[in-house]
Amino acid sequence: MTDLRSSLDDAEPLYGERFTQDPAALYAEIRHRHGPVAPVLLDGDIPAWFVVGYRELHQVTSNPRLFARDTRRWNMWDRVPDDWPLLPYVSHNPSVMFAEDDEHRRRAGAIGDALNAFDQFEIGMNCERVADSLIDTFAGRGEAELMAEYVLKMPLSVLATLYGLPEGEIPDLVRDIRASLDVGPDAGPAFGRVRTAMSELLARKRAAPGPDVPSYLIEHPAGLTDEEIKLDLLVVASAAQQPTANWIGNTLRLMLTDERFALTLAGGRESVGQALTEVLWHDTPTQNFIGRFASRDTELAGCRVRAGDMLVLGLSAANTDPTVRLALPDATGNRAHMSFGHGEHGCPYPAPEVAEVIAKTSVEVLLDRLPDLSLGVPSDDLEWHPSVWMRGLRSLPVTFTAAH
Repeated sequence: MTDLRSSLDDAEPLYGERFTQDPAALYAEIRHRHGPVAPVLLDGDIPAWFVVGYRELHQVTSNPRLFARDTRRWNMWDRVPDDWPLLPYVSHNPSVMFAEDDEHRRRAGAIGDALNAFDQFEIGMNCERVADSLIDTFAGRGEAELMAEYVLKMPLSVLATLYGLPEGEIPDLVRDIRASLDVGPDAGPAFGRVRTAMSELLARKRAAPGPDVPSYLIEHPAGLTDEEIKLDLLVVASAAQQPTANWIGNTLRLMLTDERFALTLAGGRESVGQALTEVLWHDTPTQNFIGRFASRDTELAGCRVRAGDMLVLGLSAANTDPTVRLALPDATGNRAHMSFGHGEHGCPYPAPEVAEVIAKTSVEVLLDRLPDLSLGVPSDDLEWHPSVWMRGLRSLPVTFTAAH
């Protein structure tokens, strides 16, 4: 039976350029060589397990007691340097992200109630308003770089209306949240700036509450402390911004490069939902997630997982597992994907529904306003942002008939 420490010579590096352009091919290679659970090396050659099998990922995420979220269980802390680029993913803090059992249910329940206080039709109307205002800034030019001018601004601009955030604070927050989710020297400082922004927002809502998420959390019967609310606001903002933005961008890329969608681009409403679901299966925004930590020695797919071992969740790899794809040949009509995670620590209701409203409305409004939208460069020239964890484009240049 394979042990993580005895299989380091055969471990796959989970970093580097191979992930940038064609991660699906690499996931398939890892699955072929190792099976549904593989030994990998994270940045700095720190070992972990990589769960690429759909059934195994379902097993891990369905058992939060055995495969837990509290990163303090990790048995590799003595090997982690102070400047390790993945520290933002594993540095424990008392947010809902790392809470467990009743504490997690208390915190996640409060977030769900706060988000559920908003009617999804109202969120859609706000999204249409934001989308129109952003499109107005470039519609007269006949060309645009959609990632910077539209896609990356949409999710948090909509979330700002739910948070009661001043519009002037949105650009810096978008920049910092994106940087905090990346691997690099800017991640730690960016995370600190986002945390400060959430502290200032909470202080304002304490002084002047309104019909917004922070105020709902302040008044929630769960009795959340200011520190808990601040950290959970940060988690929700981070989870909403980059994954939803990449969902929008990856969907637009699909519709602009795949003739199945290009044929109906002028009447894009009928195919947008199909494209959104297909992206979650084939090009999901959150590729991999750190992670789970074994609470005791156990076995998973023939591997001996020791107490404290890290398991990286291969969400994208699980979605392309041949066993599940054979069982679900029509991916565009099925939502059994793992893109929002699964189980107690999956994306809590109604967050996936809110993200879908934002993504779907963003794509529909853009196609309605600019029906002859087309790529401004050959599709092979599009570059992916270099990240093992997130899947999104560096840029998406387009052309269209300028509005008068």
